[in-house]
Amino acid sequence: MAHKAYLAVDLGASSGRHVVGRYDGKRLTLDEVYRFENGPVEMAGTLFWDLPAQWAHLQQGFRAAAAAVAPIMSVGVDTWGVDFGLLGRGDTLLGNPCHYRDARTNGIMERAFGMIPRREIFRRTGLQFMQFNTLFQLLAMKLAGSPLLDVAESLLMMPDLFHWLMTGVKCNEFTDASTSQMLDPVRGDWAADMVEAFHLPSRILGPIEPPGTNLGPLRPGLGLSANVVLPGSHDTASAVAAVPAAGFGGDWCYMSVGTWALMGIESREPVVNDKVLQCGFTNEGGVCGTTRLLKNICGLWLVQECRRAWNRTGRDWSWEDLNRLSAAATPLRSFIDPDAGAFLAPDDMPGAIRRFCAETGQPAPESEGAVLRCALESVAMKSRCVVAMCEELAGRRIETIHMVGGGIQNRQLCQAVADACGRRVLAGPVEATATGNILVQAVAAGDIGSIAEGRDVVRASFDVKEYEPRETAAWEEAHERFSSVLNRAV
Repeated sequence: MAHKAYLAVDLGASSGRHVVGRYDGKRLTLDEVYRFENGPVEMAGTLFWDLPAQWAHLQQGFRAAAAAVAPIMSVGVDTWGVDFGLLGRGDTLLGNPCHYRDARTNGIMERAFGMIPRREIFRRTGLQFMQFNTLFQLLAMKLAGSPLLDVAESLLMMPDLFHWLMTGVKCNEFTDASTSQMLDPVRGDWAADMVEAFHLPSRILGPIEPPGTNLGPLRPGLGLSANVVLPGSHDTASAVAAVPAAGFGGDWCYMSVGTWALMGIESREPVVNDKVLQCGFTNEGGVCGTTRLLKNICGLWLVQECRRAWNRTGRDWSWEDLNRLSAAATPLRSFIDPDAGAFLAPDDMPGAIRRFCAETGQPAPESEGAVLRCALESVAMKSRCVVAMCEELAGRRIETIHMVGGGIQNRQLCQAVADACGRRVLAGPVEATATGNILVQAVAAGDIGSIAEGRDVVRASFDVKEYEPRETAAWEEAHERFSSVLNRAV
């Protein structure tokens, strides 16, 4: 077949990029044509996303893609989950979307559980409890007396917001809607009565559309002529679609690594029971009717924030500089719980890590390399806990961990996960999110028959690096110390 080109717009919490995928019938090649920095903007004590700047970058990327290859069959946007924009009368945008790390949701879950019990919320939504889930953001607005909810007519999750700007079509894509804690995973529709029980307006929740839906052509004047096709618009849904595993429900789990690390298994249907609730797992929508049964782990956010803190003091350390510092530090010395509230949005991440270690009776890491090593090894140790939970929920042993995403460029983390878990790690592809985005577009176009065939294409197209466990005795002993640290930190 002739080469077909698709455009993935992949927006992460720290950067965005436009990636053109060319498919020749056997292999997929990727070309990043545009990249930009992304992140929160603080205004009057509130963290916002800079939506006008993001939209300007999207249009520049469209023009760069059009200049790189023609024709492009379709384009789709994926982003992080939970955040949203509100539209009022006449589709008026009601301000910039808030950032999920904004402090407005501090303490909100306790207030929510006073209105509807935690167990009942889980029964209705199957979602893990994180204070920044969309439901809790809306409740925080309601309790603060925000006037926006009174005039809002539509809620669009972040990728939905961009797709609306691109086409004029308003809808809620399924995989991203599933991160909101307002979706009934069994029915695949909004849990509207639960939303109303929180005195929130369910009228703002729009029609849910599955990945692969064609929204029609881009608006004129955006620098590109192409149809807009919904990918798995939650970035993890796209990343998991690109996991190069053979078969469904085998002896593997996935770990999509970036600012967050999302680790779990695929299921053909939601699993909503007491064991899932106890483990803190979540049922999020996948592509082609699958469910991502997974758990969030704080990922490279710890390292990103350490780098930002140090570079504020006049340093100019690259990621490779950080890798060298970490590799030179003493291994398995101190640990943190990477998911502790102290690390959600601290002003000084290195200081927060040192304080946690001191408060749990461990040596506080003094050097920058020791801080980094502590962070990376703690993420790896937490992944060991999650693998054990995956095995319990799946009823089978996990032999292979498929690590995908930009975070796998940190080779030390990949090896640490293999060592901590005592499992083989297969790392790749790096560009999993963009790849999965493009695969869904290609399946929608009929150029690839299914996601299973798409994974065959991924295996044929991208290198995968293998990591075998090493020094398992030392990691076993260290895991006992890590577990005691978690118990002391409770």
